[in-house]
Amino acid sequence: MDWTSAQLRSLVELTRRGTITAVAEALGYTPGGVSQQITALEKATGRQLLRRVGRRVELTDAGVTLALHAERILTTEAEAVEALERTRNEVSGTLRVGLFATAAAEILPPALRQVRERHPGVTVRSRDMDVDEVYDAVAGGSVDLALGLDYPDVPIPRNPSLRVRELSRERFSLAVPTGTMSGRSGRSGRSGRSGRSGRQKVSLTDTRDLGWILPSAGSYYGRAVLTACRRAGFEPQVLHEVTDTAATLALVEAGVGVSVVTDLMLRLRPSCLEVLELHETMERHIVVVCRSFAEHRPTVAALVDVLRTSAGRRPSGGRQQSGNTLLTR
Repeated sequence: MDWTSAQLRSLVELTRRGTITAVAEALGYTPGGVSQQITALEKATGRQLLRRVGRRVELTDAGVTLALHAERILTTEAEAVEALERTRNEVSGTLRVGLFATAAAEILPPALRQVRERHPGVTVRSRDMDVDEVYDAVAGGSVDLALGLDYPDVPIPRNPSLRVRELSRERFSLAVPTGTMSGRSGRSGRSGRSGRSGRQKVSLTDTRDLGWILPSAGSYYGRAVLTACRRAGFEPQVLHEVTDTAATLALVEAGVGVSVVTDLMLRLRPSCLEVLELHETMERHIVVVCRSFAEHRPTVAALVDVLRTSAGRRPSGGRQQSGNTLLTR
């Protein structure tokens, strides 16, 4: 059959994502480009692979059958590429990296500087994507590896075909408008004295009558915060459903609600607000994800090593502190 990897990948992604538009977003094509790939694949196979159902499309029996085999073909092809690369002595080639906004701003830039210095033959092409989609993007082969997040309270399901390595751990604190918690800490029966960071220490239950700024409850981040609040015995009042970290910090600074933050998140936007240590332990793990058979590929191994080094050197501060009021910069 005279087909291409791009055509097969478009078909496989369609089985995962369900719409031409979603496939286009995942692969970095236009919807028209995806449709052209599928049309070309139908010509190559002599079979109708899709049918229209109202405004949607669905795979025909032939489409489902080919998609199953296409996934195996793409995996075998990727394994062949990895095996060939391992025969070379030098570390060179192109890597496609998926990453979420915070990683794009704070983690990848110093890592790329190190890659240029240590492995000038490696070219990195990055794509910003929803953090909850990076695992599927790696499994589907649309990127070679990705920076992602994992939450102990709501662990992301592990695909056996993926290798997940932890780069660092971050503990969440509470971000509140200046002066909001004055006289509130300790209402839960816990001490309001400073923690090890020198910040005022509060409990999640001290926020039960305050408005919250959180991502969608359908996201892993949103579910992790909801789980922690429910474990503390209350349901947070979500007034603003926001995914973007910089927008969340701006809303907290404007005095419209509270949210949880990490030191890495605080460096995304200069903000004048209070950051308070929590009695409860809430963490997120920054991870790097690649396919299991690719972890020893020289370029992948080199970039993972650089990312782990960068994560270890990443500063934990970056803010000026006066009392409990912090100016992030």
